[in-house]
Amino acid sequence: MQRTCGTWFLARLAQVDGKLNLMPEKRIPSNSTLALQHRVDVFNRNYGHTIDDDALEEWPAFFLDNARYMITTRQNHEENMPVGLILCDNRGMMEDRVSALRVANLFEPHSYRHLIDPPIITDQQKGEISAKTSFSCFRTTQGSAPEIFCTGKYLDRIIDDGKKLKFLERIVVCDSERIDTLIVIPL
Repeated sequence: MQRTCGTWFLARLAQVDGKLNLMPEKRIPSNSTLALQHRVDVFNRNYGHTIDDDALEEWPAFFLDNARYMITTRQNHEENMPVGLILCDNRGMMEDRVSALRVANLFEPHSYRHLIDPPIITDQQKGEISAKTSFSCFRTTQGSAPEIFCTGKYLDRIIDDGKKLKFLERIVVCDSERIDTLIVIPL
């Protein structure tokens, strides 16, 4: 059987010391790590469904009283600029945002649909979990087709009290600096 250059190259990459290496430099995660990743994944998906289902009054309950929520751009985040498209320094500010959204703000009715990747746990110490998670958010307005509204990543600090997970901080880093419309609904 004749091999092409591409298959030969891939076969050589997969070998270390003449042996097949299917998982180079990867450790198999422990059951406790997988269980924690699953808990954070379910927590993130419930967060997304709460927004997508327009249950916005429940959104602040994902956060501790002293939590911080910020939406920013990739450039601002990489340059450590504390500028956010949205910044809430506590859960009360999040509740006020939802109240204003329901009563005072005028905007074209629309809905979101989140697609949320499984999280990557970057650190875990004394009940605090750090994680990053990629997401895509589609926006649909009445009478129009869905469109990609935003892509990016969540950078989270999550507190685990043994029973529930709550955000201590959620930074939403948008890939693009261009947002086509006002961000009214949280991401």
